Amino acid sequence: MKEALAEAEKAAAMGEIPVGAVIVKDGAIIARGHNRTETDKDPTAHAEMIAIRRAAEVLGGWRLPGCTLVVTLEPCSMCAGAIVWARIEKLVIGTMDPKAGACGSVFNIVQDPRLNHRVEVETGCMQDACAGLMKKFFRDLRERNRKYKLKEQQE
Repeated sequence: MKEALAEAEKAAAMGEIPVGAVIVKDGAIIARGHNRTETDKDPTAHAEMIAIRRAAEVLGGWRLPGCTLVVTLEPCSMCAGAIVWARIEKLVIGTMDPKAGACGSVFNIVQDPRLNHRVEVETGCMQDACAGLMKKFFRDLRERNRKYKLKEQQE
């Protein structure tokens, strides 16, 4: 999770929502990703999607058996679907997302018995650090927006 947090910090430094992900196979990190939706102008450029694409390149196929995805924030429905389709074995989540999470909070796509693959899920890994990074990002964003509005009012 420390490596996923480092990826999330990269996203925050770029002005992106601070989500980071790594994919591990046989004890080694084979892929990394951090949010790039604003930078790339791409709604699919979530940390998990980037990491999944890179892992598929490394392994030479779209199935990622024996892989663990470690992510700082509970994946959304798009990412949860990709996790299932990629046949990722295990998902480790730092903090849950009660507004848009699709791995146990709002939905539970990764463990839906109607699908052909279910993912083992572990939650709460370094939860305080992951949640703290998100809270700080949005607190700072609100402060920047407040200062911007005040500046506009003064002009």
